Amino acid sequence: MQIESLRQRLRALGANPRHEQRVLRLWSQALPQTAGRRQVQHFLPAPLVAELPAIASELAALATLHSEHPADDGSARLLVKLADGQMVESVLLPRGGLCVSTQVGCAVGCVFCMTGTTGLIRQVGSAEIVAQVALARARRPVKKVVFMGMGEPAHNLDNVMEAIDLLGTVGNIGHKNLVFSTVGDARVFEALPLGRVKPALALSLHTTKAELREQLLPRAPRVAPDELVALGEAYARATDYPIQYQWTLLDGINDGDDEVEGLVRLLHGKFAILNLIPYNAVPELPFTRPSWDKAADLARRLHRRGILTKLRQSAGQDVDGGCGQLRARAERPARRTVPIRAEA
Repeated sequence: MQIESLRQRLRALGANPRHEQRVLRLWSQALPQTAGRRQVQHFLPAPLVAELPAIASELAALATLHSEHPADDGSARLLVKLADGQMVESVLLPRGGLCVSTQVGCAVGCVFCMTGTTGLIRQVGSAEIVAQVALARARRPVKKVVFMGMGEPAHNLDNVMEAIDLLGTVGNIGHKNLVFSTVGDARVFEALPLGRVKPALALSLHTTKAELREQLLPRAPRVAPDELVALGEAYARATDYPIQYQWTLLDGINDGDDEVEGLVRLLHGKFAILNLIPYNAVPELPFTRPSWDKAADLARRLHRRGILTKLRQSAGQDVDGGCGQLRARAERPARRTVPIRAEA
């Protein structure tokens, strides 16, 4: 379901813009449609009042909890079942964060990611994206939503932008607390500045070497790292939000001295934060995470060279919760192994 189709249904039942926003606000904030001091029949159109229970049931069915996997760090990985039986993953993060999925599967095929082993199965509708937030909010408060789960948001741009618009308005999420993550599709840099809600932007960099990036992200747009940073810098200056550059640390592949020098060259003086994320190991894939001491030393060296660097602990390490793993264990997609040359 898409949010616009829901809006049209409400209008057909006699809802005016105020009624429409009320239904969407209560749904997106995981509140019952009967919430409030006034009884709904006293101010909503009678046809809408009659259909509200059915609408609420349909919205609740968009995303239901298949299984929950709490971790020692306070996060919880949720395997979420969509209405047609397909499954995606959401992650409840510490301090009120939530990571949501925007596609079932993914076409980018990042070789270190379990999600990409199945390719793209289907898009997640805008209402299904918001439904993941509502499902999470029924369990704990959500103050930040990051579009970093299964899928490439840029490949489902209309649905993601529609969900962002709702969450950044009646959904009561601050615009800087909506984080759009992408491998760098050019359409993102055209669409995001035009939206009523302008989210923060996270760019998956992973290496400063164009050839190695093509190996790690084989079906990502062929945007060189320096060009990607230039596009990110322009958006950061236009919105006054720093760009978050995502860097999954793969032992022996993108954690060497050459990458330190490349990062200093690319990011020094930029309005940016570098997130170093040690790889969340997947038994089916041939990559390992560097030791925490090695990762911490890398972060310190970059920080000393003037790069604002944060070393992130991947949520859910103790429950094998790398993105796509829960769904993989439930559905067993085909495995894939791709050799990577670190020296490329």
